[in-house]
Amino acid sequence: MTGERDSRRELPSVDRVLQESQDLISRWGHQRVSQVIREHLSNMRERISAGQEPERSILAIHCAINTQLSASDARGIRPVINLSGVVLHTNLGRACLPAAAAEAARQAAIFPNNLEYDLQTGKRGNRDSHVEPLICELTGSEAATVVNNNAAAVVLALSTLARGLEVPVSRGELVEIGGSFRVPEVMESSGCTLVEVGATNRTHLQDYRAAISAQTALLMKVHTSNYRLQGFTQSVDAKTLAELAHEHGLPCMVDLGSGCLVDFTALGLPGEPQASDYIANGIDLITFSGDKLLGGPQCGIIAGKKSLVERICKNPLKRALRVDSMILAALSEVLKLYRHPESLTETLPTLRQLTRPATQIEAQAVRLCDELASHLPPPFRAATSPCRSQIGSGALPVETLPSFAIAIESDQGRDSDLRHLATELRKLPRPVIGRIHDGRLLLDLRCLDCESLFLQQLPQLRDALSC
Repeated sequence: MTGERDSRRELPSVDRVLQESQDLISRWGHQRVSQVIREHLSNMRERISAGQEPERSILAIHCAINTQLSASDARGIRPVINLSGVVLHTNLGRACLPAAAAEAARQAAIFPNNLEYDLQTGKRGNRDSHVEPLICELTGSEAATVVNNNAAAVVLALSTLARGLEVPVSRGELVEIGGSFRVPEVMESSGCTLVEVGATNRTHLQDYRAAISAQTALLMKVHTSNYRLQGFTQSVDAKTLAELAHEHGLPCMVDLGSGCLVDFTALGLPGEPQASDYIANGIDLITFSGDKLLGGPQCGIIAGKKSLVERICKNPLKRALRVDSMILAALSEVLKLYRHPESLTETLPTLRQLTRPATQIEAQAVRLCDELASHLPPPFRAATSPCRSQIGSGALPVETLPSFAIAIESDQGRDSDLRHLATELRKLPRPVIGRIHDGRLLLDLRCLDCESLFLQQLPQLRDALSC
């Protein structure tokens, strides 16, 4: 016990460590640094009691405290390098904003703004006025409003138009979206009653017709943007469904999910219905996401007939689901880019990444592969490899895009080696996110637009793997 007590007495006091930690105090504050020092010294005493011999020098303790504080600050939202092969990756924040939109959001965040202030009259304004004209222009709708995401848009619309009433939906469209949220559950939360029509693979117009009653609020179609039914299938197109709804004096609503404002086929991408097509075909109300194919910030857009949108905006739930000035500022700048469709693949990051030629990606893979390989110790080896990128976030789930990756293998063929490498890549100052597939760690370069930063980090990767 005497030796043990002597070891404890050799530990410096909290005040002594604080005196040598002015650099930490200037960064994290006296109270926080002092607390972490106390906790670290307490932990060291417990380790000594357990028979361990931790390094007791001031320098070692200072370094440990610095590491602990830095790791704590590293938690939270951090930028990463997305080499997963999924462009609109839900877990990685989906669409990346163009610089103009990010700057608009920054300005809205740090300065007072005219969020709900009419600069012409000097009176209270409407926050939707900053984006509604643009949405109407691009979709052909009469009115529009914005909430925090598309699920909220669906809930708000149904809560306003169908609470206590019935809404027929095809069984083949009762999809599950991200986070295990399902259309039936979203509808239930809005207070309406789902009436399932048709079969999973085949739904006919007469199925909807038979479901219409005095309790029917509207007819609804859900665009199956996150899966495809193939084979012996049948569905009712939006235009025909709208005609049936109007025969019975009912509105027709379509949940577009991803939402698309341009002709994808003209960009060399798989075809996807445009929001304006639905409005042109008589749909009374559409909802879609802002952070998927549109390429903007997270939000849900409701557009359609003015009479319906006005009713929706009067719902008290609208206030709970509304977006702030930063979202509106960013969304406005993104929508303005659509006024110049000829340059969208240059100005909008989402479309730039989706339309990036495979030949360009291959050239980048060839350029980077040897450099990366030189920083990988045994047992790793790297080579360029063709691959397929996914669009992601439930958009065009079947279609993929030709791409190229740096494929890393272990000489021993051990998955544990690849998992260790993937972990070290995620520990870099700008974490690198790849995917392990078929015995290889693939770094799909479709979304790599910070090549110099990627290269600058490689020495740190080599050092980490050599330990």
